[in-house]
Amino acid sequence: MSENTVRNNTTLSRYELDINGATAFANYRLAPGKVIITHTETPPALRGRGIASTLVQGALEHIRADGLKVVAGCGFVVDYLDKHPEFADLTV
Repeated sequence: MSENTVRNNTTLSRYELDINGATAFANYRLAPGKVIITHTETPPALRGRGIASTLVQGALEHIRADGLKVVAGCGFVVDYLDKHPEFADLTV
């Protein structure tokens, strides 16, 4: 999988995005019919470049493709969803 592509690491229960040899990630828990994103983290050297937004967008696209809903369990995802109504159909 290429850099800048969000992947679902089911072993670690997180969505991942590799950038410049580092990995940003969004941890999640599964519940019936939904994904609860509990924490997002971007390595300090990569912050302020929109990487977390790219990560969350990719995670939401995975969730949509899997026919699931999302629960925003961290502040960053709450803010992202508020700013991106195109994902409103995914919220519970």
